[in-house]
Amino acid sequence: MSKIKYISALGLWAVWVAAASAETVVLPDIVVTPMRAERDANAVPASTHVVASDDLAESAPRTTPDALAGLPSVMVQKTSYGQGSPFLRGFTGFRTLMMVDGVRLNNSVFRDGPNQYWSTIDPFSIERYEVVLGPASVLYGSDAIGGAVSAISPGVPEWTGAPVWERALKYRGATADQSHQVRAETSARLTESFGVRAGYSWKSFDDVKGGKEVGEQPFTGYDETAWDAGAEYAWASGARVTMGHQQVNQDDAWRTHRTVYGINWKGLKNGDDLVHRFDQDRTLTWLRLAHANRGDAVDAYALTLSRQKQGEDLERVRANKRRDLQGFDVETWGASLTLESDSRVGRWVYGADYYRDHVDSYGIRIDPGAEPKSAVQGPVADDATYDLFGVFVENSIETGAGIEITPGLRYTYARLDAEKVEKRPDGIRGDWDAIVGSLRALMPLDEDRRQVVYAGVSQGFRAPNLSDLTRLDFARSDEIETPVDDLEPEKFLTAEIGWRRASDDWSAGLAYYHTWIDDLIVRAPTGATIDDLAEVTKRNAGAGYVQGIELTARVNLTDAWQVRAMGTWMEGKAKTYPTSDPVRVEDDLSRVMPLTGRLALRWQPMGKSYWVEGVIDAADKADRLSADDARDTQRIPPGGTPGYVVGSLRGGVQATDALSVTLALENITDEDYRIHGSGVNEPGRQVVVSARVQF
Repeated sequence: MSKIKYISALGLWAVWVAAASAETVVLPDIVVTPMRAERDANAVPASTHVVASDDLAESAPRTTPDALAGLPSVMVQKTSYGQGSPFLRGFTGFRTLMMVDGVRLNNSVFRDGPNQYWSTIDPFSIERYEVVLGPASVLYGSDAIGGAVSAISPGVPEWTGAPVWERALKYRGATADQSHQVRAETSARLTESFGVRAGYSWKSFDDVKGGKEVGEQPFTGYDETAWDAGAEYAWASGARVTMGHQQVNQDDAWRTHRTVYGINWKGLKNGDDLVHRFDQDRTLTWLRLAHANRGDAVDAYALTLSRQKQGEDLERVRANKRRDLQGFDVETWGASLTLESDSRVGRWVYGADYYRDHVDSYGIRIDPGAEPKSAVQGPVADDATYDLFGVFVENSIETGAGIEITPGLRYTYARLDAEKVEKRPDGIRGDWDAIVGSLRALMPLDEDRRQVVYAGVSQGFRAPNLSDLTRLDFARSDEIETPVDDLEPEKFLTAEIGWRRASDDWSAGLAYYHTWIDDLIVRAPTGATIDDLAEVTKRNAGAGYVQGIELTARVNLTDAWQVRAMGTWMEGKAKTYPTSDPVRVEDDLSRVMPLTGRLALRWQPMGKSYWVEGVIDAADKADRLSADDARDTQRIPPGGTPGYVVGSLRGGVQATDALSVTLALENITDEDYRIHGSGVNEPGRQVVVSARVQF
């Protein structure tokens, strides 16, 4: 039996053990993301997961993508050490939706394949992450195909009858990258109605060391700073106004696989760039007026106004010393309104949202000994706008048999206006609309609703964006993507069935999904070359599918011992253009997650403030490669990304009421490995220490 199959067998064993355990009711998590309204997590008719504040304190993730590692059907690819992009059920980039405090992080320059933007969310500033897998287009619109993730900031302290101040210092350090992350934060409830919070994070990462063979990976370090603030005011009527602000700056994040400093692990090829580094920043400000439990025709509402600005700057120095500077700024104004109403035919959630991007893009070429030359556009069109509007409605209807039916519907309209596009003097314009629906059902298997089965069908929709139509930038290894005149929207349909059980003694979940893909937009070679790079452009390839099985289990073996298991199996196919010939061929879906598992054994005596946990992560060889994957020789070794089995040991203690410490020994055997499709290997053996001091 192979190692990965052995790990999966242990996961199935954990489910079997759970069946013999005693049953105790557990209070469920409350989630918002899956239904756009507060709901018991176990009553949601979809696959959903919560990474809570306790989970974040114990795992001490380096980035937001790392915080999601270990969830079923989630593969955290890293183009560079500072740029992570989770794959959710086989999709990433602009086919997954990230929200920050209810505001879309996605904008019209998000590109196909992995991108770095989720790494601009400081995990130190986040209280919890909510993840819903599968299409969420009815509630959240375009992009929510593989899933939707919400990063939720902490609130302010509860009123105790007197002003309350809370202050904390946080630290995370690791030996493989000689990193230091420090955060100072404070929050206060100044009156019964008014509270504030603020925090500042400073981070420094040196070059990361891989396993025993790879060693140090040059130019993988980077620096980052972030700060955030918020305020809340509540009226006696129950209405509440909140505001939040986040700002993140990341400097010198290299994509080393494109440079001469890339590693040659397992037959990988180096790029020939001398420099290939990014700076990026993000600023988000939002204001929300909300009122819950009004007891009126509109029982609850939330109106959110937001402004977000994302910037990206790339410096590239080629082998011939030519220097290219390019980048963009995207300013996004947004408004969303969500309402809830109880009726004789269920509880309605409905509303509308609108986002408008304005994009400025630049490109400068500096040949040795020559004057700089400005291009018509940068990586995407210059002087461009993109509008995204939608209205939605969803209803939860409980039948007499206890079965809950949840139908939903959304209308989406998208419009693109790009003025300055390379070799397109008249620019590129387009508009698209669609109506998508979903129908889900949940049936409890016991009176306490501890055990449920659920099923549903959900449509997904993604309108072409600026990156699809106007991108003039690097694609995969030795490729450059050029603009295209016209594309049709992508359409998806997912059928899902699952079972879930939750109690204090054991919990488990099993889900199967199948997503049908139509008009998938893919890169296709043209046969031409530009500056020694193979030209690719976008086309609607046609039909395809992705399907998978997800397993989770947790069993309390005794009062002190607990075992957890996770397993994922996935496969996918899609029509694509593997050559410059206009002939579509069925091929593997790009970067499909290999068979993956996690097994954890935890010891924490009842009533004690210390714990120890051993974790084994394993993945099979990722050798189901698309034609694009096979050409990506700087990130994917010939024949596929090798499988791995990696063990880690961590523990923690609440040393005093004010001080908590976590210590981890990761990758104990110093293995060399990378997540499929990444441009950098994961850290070798390292010690990670994190601490929190409250005062």
